[in-house]
Amino acid sequence: MGIGSFAHLEHSKCLTTPTELFDIAIVGVPFDTAVSYRPGARFGPRAIRQASSRQTSFRGFNPRANINPYQNWAKIIDCGDIPVIPVDNAVALRQMTEAFTELGSRAPLSPLLQKPRLITLGGDHSLALPALRALKTIYGKPLRVLHFDAHLDTWHPAKYPNSWPSDQAHFNHGSMFWLAGNEGLLVNDTSRPSVHAGLRTRLSGTSWGDFDDDTAQNWLRVVADDIDDLGTAGVVKTILDAIPADDPVYLSVDIDVLDPAFAPGTGTPEPGGWTTRELIRILRGIEGLNVVGADVVEVSPAYQGRGEETALAAAQVVYEILSSVVKRGMLEMGKEGGAELGQEVKDEL
Repeated sequence: MGIGSFAHLEHSKCLTTPTELFDIAIVGVPFDTAVSYRPGARFGPRAIRQASSRQTSFRGFNPRANINPYQNWAKIIDCGDIPVIPVDNAVALRQMTEAFTELGSRAPLSPLLQKPRLITLGGDHSLALPALRALKTIYGKPLRVLHFDAHLDTWHPAKYPNSWPSDQAHFNHGSMFWLAGNEGLLVNDTSRPSVHAGLRTRLSGTSWGDFDDDTAQNWLRVVADDIDDLGTAGVVKTILDAIPADDPVYLSVDIDVLDPAFAPGTGTPEPGGWTTRELIRILRGIEGLNVVGADVVEVSPAYQGRGEETALAAAQVVYEILSSVVKRGMLEMGKEGGAELGQEVKDEL
C-alpha cells in the first residue's frame, strides 16, 4: 500500500524540498486549537487521506467532467503536512501563513498556470485566514471567497463568550473571515460579493446583528433551506450570478455544510443540512470558476461512524475540486492553441 498519501499520489516533503515543483499540491494542516466546541480536526488530514484509498490515477476518470484529473496536464502531488505547534496559536498562525506563502509562490510546471494551486486538508476552519494572507501576498490583491458551511464564520470575536479577551482568542474557527475582511484580504466591492452557501446557524442575542456584520463585509448568503425552493441548479445559478468565471476565488468547504446524518464526524454539527449528493452536484455545477486555492476542513474522525462516511465525503469533495481545476485548465488550453499545447504538456509529464 505504501505511504498514506491522498489517492496514492506521489508524496514529497515539499517544505523541506524547495526544488520540488508541482501544479497542484495536496497539503495537510493538522491543527484544531482554534475550535469552539468539539476538538479532533487535527486528525482530519490523516482520515481524509485514508478515505481516499480507493482513488487511484489509473482508475480516476471522472465521467461528469470527461477527464481523469490524475492523468492530465497537471502534476498533482501530496506535499504532506505543515508542521503546526498545538500549544501556541500565535505561532501556529505564523507557521501556516509562511508555509502557504512558500508553497504557493513556487513556479508551476505547466504553462497553463501562473501560480500553483494548493488544496488544503484540515484541520479546523481557522486555517483559511493564513491561506488568504498567503494568497494576498502571492497575487498582490484581495480575493473573493466561496464558502460552504453551516455557519457564517464572520462572527465578531467579541461575541464569543470570553471573559479574558486577547488577540489570540480573536483567531478562531468562527471569526477568521471577519479578520480577513478587516485585513483587506477580501474584495471590498458590493457588486462583487463573496458567497456563503448552506447556512443554517443560530445567531447571537435576540436580533439579526450577526447578519448585519456579515453584510457589512460584503457577503451574499445562500441558506440551507434555499435548496428546497431553488434546487441544486438554482443554488448553482445564484453562486455563478454572483461570481464571474474569471474572478480569482478561494473555495472553502466546511464538511459541516452536510447534515450530521451524512457527516457526523465534525466539531460543530448542525441538523438540517445538505446531503452529500446535493453538495457534490453543486460543486460540479460551479466547475468553471477560477479556483486559485481551496480547503476541505473540520473533519473530526473521532465522531464519525465505522464506515468513515465523513472522511469519504471529504475525499470525494477534494476529487471534485481537483477535477474542476484540471478541467478549467483544459478549457484554457483549448483557447490558447488546443491540441499542440496539450501534447507538449503531456510530453513533459
